[in-house]
Amino acid sequence: MKTRHVFTTPDVRAAEEAVNALRRAGIPKEDISLIASDRIEREAIPDDHQETSGDFAGGGVKGLVGGGASGLLAGIVAVTIAPLGLTLAGVAAMTLVGAAVGGWMGMLTGTEEPDTVRRTFEDEIAAGHVLVVVDGADDMLARADTALAATSATPLPFDKPTLMT
Repeated sequence: MKTRHVFTTPDVRAAEEAVNALRRAGIPKEDISLIASDRIEREAIPDDHQETSGDFAGGGVKGLVGGGASGLLAGIVAVTIAPLGLTLAGVAAMTLVGAAVGGWMGMLTGTEEPDTVRRTFEDEIAAGHVLVVVDGADDMLARADTALAATSATPLPFDKPTLMT
């Protein structure tokens, strides 16, 4: 599992300098993304650097838990109603179906929900700053932190695991 570090830069030019410093430090392009206001992203940030994942995984987990719980509850209710003739295997099946449908729906709705970084630093984004996000193992993040110290990028208080592989 990778960890995510977030840095803020005052503008697109400073973000480009930060990305160049990261690339010179050997950070792979796919582990670097930029987050900014919609206008800045549309006008100045290349598509391959935009963070566009939304909260896909978070939505999926919430849906999986909620759907599984709903399926389990429906299965238990169905077992208590004798004329339906549902067995414990039926309860398990309803739980699995509920979890699958809930997870799928959660992932669909999660793609529309802003990711954690965007929600956490919405004031920075609204101020016109560009966030530089780096996902990586500890050794790679140490190189990234060192490389960005020589630029105008400022670290933000965000050091969380990510589902990125």
